Amino acid sequence: MATTGAIIQARMTSTRLPGKVLKTVLGRPLLEYQLERLRRATGINRIIVATTTNVEDDQIVDFCAQQRVPVFRGLEQDVLDRYYQTALRFSIDPIVRITGDCPLIDPQIVDRLVTTFQNGAYDFVHSGPTFAEGLDCEIFTLAALERAWKEAIKPSEREHATLYLHRHSEFFRKHTLDNGSDDSRFRITVDEPEDFEVVKIIIEALYPRHPEFTGEDVLQYLSAHPEMMATNSHIVRNEGLLKSLSAEKGSS
Repeated sequence: MATTGAIIQARMTSTRLPGKVLKTVLGRPLLEYQLERLRRATGINRIIVATTTNVEDDQIVDFCAQQRVPVFRGLEQDVLDRYYQTALRFSIDPIVRITGDCPLIDPQIVDRLVTTFQNGAYDFVHSGPTFAEGLDCEIFTLAALERAWKEAIKPSEREHATLYLHRHSEFFRKHTLDNGSDDSRFRITVDEPEDFEVVKIIIEALYPRHPEFTGEDVLQYLSAHPEMMATNSHIVRNEGLLKSLSAEKGSS
């Protein structure tokens, strides 16, 4: 029987910040904080980590074994295939997509995403650009994922698992989750060294006194500390995707 599950894509060989998912704050890896937060999402029945067959990612497999979190190992660059094979292996449908660079993912937003998906008869629901980067999440049916897996041929569409779904609204019933405010100026993802410094300070400031802090708590903290926001505000949103698209355009 299929079940609603979150699949976290994570690897150690990030070009901009290698090993980021296991970098530690207060003695705990970022991936552990992310798992802890996702476990509070009531709309998710299972969490799987989808990593690669690279020897460097043995560390992720070992960590997940300690956490009793199942793992699937697949292709590094074909993330679309990795998601599809993970969903098949663990009978996940629908699939909540979470990236390993979002350690402060908000379980409340994830639950809103799942509820919206369930109530709307959608194929694909995603958090839009008005959400803070780092609170990104998406949910889609296995059927939609399978269609993308079969039909996506561009390298960018294989590397970025839901790009085909975003590009082909004629095939899928899509919906963008309403944020209610424009929080796009906030950046709490971990792609660059500056990002890690920001997330590290947030965790050190909020976690000891309130381990279940929300995304709103994070945004309030950053608003009260504009010097923190300035640390990584120069980094372009979705820089990895933009680089993939630029490289693809240049080779065409």
